[in-house]
Amino acid sequence: MTARVDAWCWAVRLYKSRSQATAGAKAGHIRVNGERAKPAQPVKVGDEVRVFTDREHIVVVKELLAKRVSAPLAQAAYEDRTPALPPREERPAPVFQRERGAGRPTKRDRRVLDRLIARGRPES
Repeated sequence: MTARVDAWCWAVRLYKSRSQATAGAKAGHIRVNGERAKPAQPVKVGDEVRVFTDREHIVVVKELLAKRVSAPLAQAAYEDRTPALPPREERPAPVFQRERGAGRPTKRDRRVLDRLIARGRPES
């Protein structure tokens, strides 16, 4: 048994909509076993599917789905081999300093200062 690659990617929630999955396949963002896939290309159990969305997702088909299912069932339909993201480096917050004796801040300076202060404050 087989399923269309665009329908399968949508069913396992790699894309938010079926039309986005079809457009992704047409644009070459979906590869099946290393080969560029057309939207109607069939996938079968054991195929490796690479999807380029916000980052590259590498999954192996464990179960074929034609309809969209709940998230737990969708996650059970594939084996995720996507490498983990590298840890983000924390940068210190920028410090706003004005030259001594520069006078009152301009409207632009004030907006920049307000943005910096708002970034450092935890959201309520």
